[in-house]
Amino acid sequence: MSKTTVQRHVPAQERRDAVAAARQRHQNRAEQPYEKALRDQVVRLYRSGMPQQRVAATLKISIEAVTARLDSSQRRSRKEAARLAVQQRGELLPQDEIIARYVQGATITELGQLYQVHPSTIRRRIPDDLIHPRGRTPQPRTRRRRTLADEEIRQRYRAGKSSYALAREFGVSPQTIRARIPDADWRGRPATKAPASPPRPSKPRSGSRRMALPIPDEEILTRYRAGQSASAIAREIGVDCRTILRRIPEDERRTHRQARQLNRSAPGIDAQSIRALRARGLTWAAIAAGVGLSVKTLRARA
Repeated sequence: MSKTTVQRHVPAQERRDAVAAARQRHQNRAEQPYEKALRDQVVRLYRSGMPQQRVAATLKISIEAVTARLDSSQRRSRKEAARLAVQQRGELLPQDEIIARYVQGATITELGQLYQVHPSTIRRRIPDDLIHPRGRTPQPRTRRRRTLADEEIRQRYRAGKSSYALAREFGVSPQTIRARIPDADWRGRPATKAPASPPRPSKPRSGSRRMALPIPDEEILTRYRAGQSASAIAREIGVDCRTILRRIPEDERRTHRQARQLNRSAPGIDAQSIRALRARGLTWAAIAAGVGLSVKTLRARA
């Protein structure tokens, strides 16, 4: 039998007494010397930096038992646990071996990949006096300034030299040569501002004039009221469906459900005909395929 069946045959007061007794046994168990000693060991090992999995393996208990014996204030956050794990992992690294490999020529990145830690962790274990730059050290580029003789540039320019030829000769840009030549002596084209483009004339709105249709709006409304859809009228005239809908008032437009009922073909079968076909031995699916209706609709009408 099930647990609920047993509970129905036990009086409610006895069930409450059993729950209270179990709770009291649990509280008394926490006060036992063995339980106190186990809790002290769990707290001591956990505060020393061990993770919960290692504490459980050391004391040969489950991880849930370790968690139950730690208060919420004593538990470490995920961020703190991750930081402590990285720190403990770094303390287990052989520092002497790392220094020896680095002196022999191994790079910090290669040592980080070898010991599966970040390169900064390897860098902290190497003394500063042993750190030396590897590879090619970029030398600072000193840029020499050229001393240009402005009067010489002006004389050569007046003699017929171009600004580009002077720029190549002195090793500067043509703009630097241009800055040293007075505007009165400059043979180039004067800098002029581009003429502002005239403003574009505003185009009239396309919606201000309605499209001329082959048939008047009254005939469109008459056809729509007679049951013809806006799409059918638009295909017949050769325009978009939205053009036809704009000719129909909002209060006369059909909803989606009304359009579906209107466009649906009217069934040419009644309840007596359905019963007669069923009496002849035809199935619901065969009747539905013959009249073009669903089985659900036939059952509702029969």
